[in-house]
Amino acid sequence: MGCNLKDLSNPAKIELSSLVGKRVGIDAFLVAFQFLTSIRDRSETGDGGPLRDSKGRPVSHLMGFLDRTTGLLEKGIIPIYIFDGKHPELKSDTIAMRRQSSIEAEKKWKEALEISDYKEAQKWAQRCIRYTPEMVEETIEMLHLLGVPAFRAAAEGEAQAAVMAAKGDLDIVATQDWDALLYGAPILIRNIMSDGSKRMGRTIKAEKIILNELLTENELTREELIDLGIMIGTDFHPGIKGIGPKTGMKLIKKFGNIEKICDEKGIEAPENLDLIREIFLNHPINENYDLNLKPVNLESLKKWLLSRDFSDARIERNFKRLEKSSQVRNIGQSSLSDFF
Repeated sequence: MGCNLKDLSNPAKIELSSLVGKRVGIDAFLVAFQFLTSIRDRSETGDGGPLRDSKGRPVSHLMGFLDRTTGLLEKGIIPIYIFDGKHPELKSDTIAMRRQSSIEAEKKWKEALEISDYKEAQKWAQRCIRYTPEMVEETIEMLHLLGVPAFRAAAEGEAQAAVMAAKGDLDIVATQDWDALLYGAPILIRNIMSDGSKRMGRTIKAEKIILNELLTENELTREELIDLGIMIGTDFHPGIKGIGPKTGMKLIKKFGNIEKICDEKGIEAPENLDLIREIFLNHPINENYDLNLKPVNLESLKKWLLSRDFSDARIERNFKRLEKSSQVRNIGQSSLSDFF
């Protein structure tokens, strides 16, 4: 999830209707995990894992992507899904820690299932969710059947989206990851996929953060923001012990960069500091992308969804959204009435 810049920002709650016609680059991996951890088997004797089809294949992620994508299209928003590519080598420690945490959670999950403690099993199941390469490929396949752009980044998905937005190819970056601002995303939208849902009795709303406003309000340059993020902690460095957002802000304003702060405190600067900065300032991107919505063939789409045991009711609901969409104007040769 990268660094947490929440204390430095003043997000504005927005209506999704304000994004009509906007090309929104969506950090697909975070979205996938959101679906996999929320759409689970929570029945009385459920194992807490993702919902599966008759062949035992997870389908929670597909259900989530289908429902949310057609919902965005119906609102006139253009979703562009960007999946992670090859992670930078500097992220290897973070990935290894996450993998180990997942392995430990899976062990506790299986132990709970062995003694039929389903409540405990469901708690641990959420922590050992995996989004495999095969699941990624079938997600992209389904999104293409929906006529929606979906592709892999050169490296980090939110970074690819941020660079594309800075170039003007995208209007907005949608992710929960604050690192998107370090990568230079001009406009960050959080909660786009959970907008309207309930959490702890409250309705979640999408929030907008504008990078230039955040920098101006905090009297920071982007380079200073990146150094602040590194001190707080990112996926590429755990941060400097004892420095949080508020302390880091005071130090960066007083001394200007990490090297001077470390000299003042008599500590060593983070290892590979210049490489980490370079990742944020000049992140590589995959330039082979097509951002145009494509016509949808309802017959092919329905056949594919039925092969994953999607119900007629779910298919019909999503097809109706597609036909209402102001973006998907030419839906094959068939109409909805041909299928129901």
